[in-house]
Amino acid sequence: MPASLPASTPSTLADRLAWLRRFRDAVKVRHVELCALASTEVGKTAFEAMTGDILPLLSSCNWHLKRAKSLLAPHVVRGGGLLGLGHRVERHRMPAGRVLIIATWNYPVQLLGIQLVQAVVAGNSVVVKPSERAPRTQALLMELAIEAAEATPSLRGAIEVRSASREEGRRVLADEQFDHVVFTGSTKVGRAIAEVCAPRLIPTSLELSGSDSAIVLADADARAAARAVFMGFTANAGQTCMAPRRALVAREVHAAFTDELAKLVAGAPKTNLADAQAASQAHATATAAIRAGGRSIAGAVEPCAGRAMRPIAVLDCPVDSELFLGKHFGPAIAVRAFDTIDEAFAMHARSGQYLATSIWTKRPKHELAERARACGSGLVHFNSVLLPSAHPGISISGHGPSGWGTSRGESGLFALTREVFVTQTDGLVQVPVGEPSEKIQQMISNFIMWPLRSAAPREQKQAQQTRPSGKSQRTEIKAS
Repeated sequence: MPASLPASTPSTLADRLAWLRRFRDAVKVRHVELCALASTEVGKTAFEAMTGDILPLLSSCNWHLKRAKSLLAPHVVRGGGLLGLGHRVERHRMPAGRVLIIATWNYPVQLLGIQLVQAVVAGNSVVVKPSERAPRTQALLMELAIEAAEATPSLRGAIEVRSASREEGRRVLADEQFDHVVFTGSTKVGRAIAEVCAPRLIPTSLELSGSDSAIVLADADARAAARAVFMGFTANAGQTCMAPRRALVAREVHAAFTDELAKLVAGAPKTNLADAQAASQAHATATAAIRAGGRSIAGAVEPCAGRAMRPIAVLDCPVDSELFLGKHFGPAIAVRAFDTIDEAFAMHARSGQYLATSIWTKRPKHELAERARACGSGLVHFNSVLLPSAHPGISISGHGPSGWGTSRGESGLFALTREVFVTQTDGLVQVPVGEPSEKIQQMISNFIMWPLRSAAPREQKQAQQTRPSGKSQRTEIKAS
């Protein structure tokens, strides 16, 4: 039985879009305060909070305001063939029901905000368990969302907030009933959530961590690639699930790439991670790779200062090191040269966790994108890192250890609905009782065979036209 049956007077889409406008406008008005809280709690700069949290959330709000009506509207399903004659089929999207969002901290406004927008716009009632690392930031965000809901009678009480503690997350999952659970975070925690939900048949959307590569081919603009990769692994202090964890660089352009990267690392200031433990773990992963045979691009590695850490790039990083395998979440990157594209993809495949792979080349090819997708990447960027993924229409979907289900974009919105198909049969359609006459059965058999029978004469005619004549054959034999 579902956790919650639809209300007798559910909210209309117009109500929900009115809520979205009020919520969007409230975020605009209070964005400075949200940025300040995010800076205090997770170490972001105000600029990073504005560009990485506020702007993507507002963009998603506007995208849903423009497209939700058409996306969620009933659609006629066509192409029913013989059995579809006299029947009209419509697909409707209904709310999933009661949705739990277990929020993450690295983008405390953007990720929770977009998930909340999609859950509410789809018509669900929503319970949010904020992150214990960003409780005040997300408390303000939820305050704005609830205030916007209170202005619409049909949405009052539709959004609830629980405590931000870890213990509360375990309690909510164990004690309350939900129709869908959304989680963003580590593979370890995502697996634990799946183990709780699976026996109760609760669908989940698990957006877990990626460990992707930036692959720089021989024809690429190596310096532009180095600048983009540097931005990718240092933005948000490297605490981005779709950030590159390793740079695989063709040997022909390796020197140009590393020269540019070395300049950027040398001039980089220290950046604040979520806490001192996060900085220490990222730093330890990089230094372990250096002890195992890698080389710091800066020549030396500066120790952490609390939660502040200077970016680290490790050249010739051992492929079995935790840094190369992406077992870190901070401003550090592994760099390796390759001689062939097969070697590059073999190294890329060692990770096993993919969300967004970037490939640098002047000749983007379908085959390259296909190889990246085959490894498990849901996003393939040609000649860019991170930035295109901010498009609100792009969906994020993991594979294997990077999770399952989809968030954002059309697919993310649809994931928080359930499909209901409504059929309407014309009154002229006679309900069959028993088997029809042999004549009708033969007509059905002819209908089944019709495409083959109609194609056969054409194929025979084509074969006759392409078959050499006897005279031509004799002429060829004589000439030979």
